[in-house]
Amino acid sequence: MASPEKQKKRAQRAKTKAKQNRMGKPRPQANLIHPILANPLIDEPFDDVEIDLSTFDFQDIEENGFDPAHFDDLFQAMNAAERTGLLGLCLVFLQYPVLELVVAEESEDAATDFMMGLLIVYRAIFHGEDEDAAVAWIGSEAFQSAYLEASGILQKKNARGR
Repeated sequence: MASPEKQKKRAQRAKTKAKQNRMGKPRPQANLIHPILANPLIDEPFDDVEIDLSTFDFQDIEENGFDPAHFDDLFQAMNAAERTGLLGLCLVFLQYPVLELVVAEESEDAATDFMMGLLIVYRAIFHGEDEDAAVAWIGSEAFQSAYLEASGILQKKNARGR
């Protein structure tokens, strides 16, 4: 893991980049994998958010659940992106650094449970849905289609970035 000083420098560079993106710096359209990535709210939405992944304790979440307040940055970004549609919401959700960490380091079942929990809480907060309604929404053809498309877009983007 990088030293705290390197992490701080990276975070500062990310903030600067995110600010430039929000200031309307035109993006070259020809290089975009999908037009929705031209929206700075959707492409790398967490660049300017400080998230200390070294303090993230997945085992504690598995044992005790999670505090939705700890994921407010995710939920706010998802809500803003949802105004563009389900694809935008899914793209933001899948780019969340904590989620990327969980998917990379935990079992598939544990990661899926965590993702479902986040989505259920999001729907409860912003749509007033109970767990059954949120699970039905997650299982809907519209959500599943948007989720798969978002996953494909991010795979292409990550492959291009290497």
